[in-house]
Amino acid sequence: MQRRKSRTNSMKYMLAGGSVVAAVGLLADPRSLLPPPAPTRAVCQEVVQSTAILSREQLSRFLSVPERSSKAQVRQVMKEPYCQLPPVDVRSGVSSRREAYPLAFDTQTWLIVLYEGDEYVGYTFSFRH
Repeated sequence: MQRRKSRTNSMKYMLAGGSVVAAVGLLADPRSLLPPPAPTRAVCQEVVQSTAILSREQLSRFLSVPERSSKAQVRQVMKEPYCQLPPVDVRSGVSSRREAYPLAFDTQTWLIVLYEGDEYVGYTFSFRH
């Protein structure tokens, strides 16, 4: 009998605690506890080619260029970028340059290409919606 009473009390406390957690979750905005997201809007440091856009075909060909290829190989596919973005340090002690290309089929989305020296090292997309 004592054991049954102990289980009943344990269940009551567990349900009460769960109810409190649920109430806090409903009343508080949990996103406010997280750090704000990094801005998605890349800021051009220098406009290189103001009319540059990247077609679907160019994007498709670019995605087949292997990482660690030369910048010249990337430029054969994509030509001049719309702009240069500020340099970033992706790895400790290595400054990387970034170039931005708006997509012709969605100008609010940009392809950002990353170079270390004259070597292509990666890409990402910037969604500017």
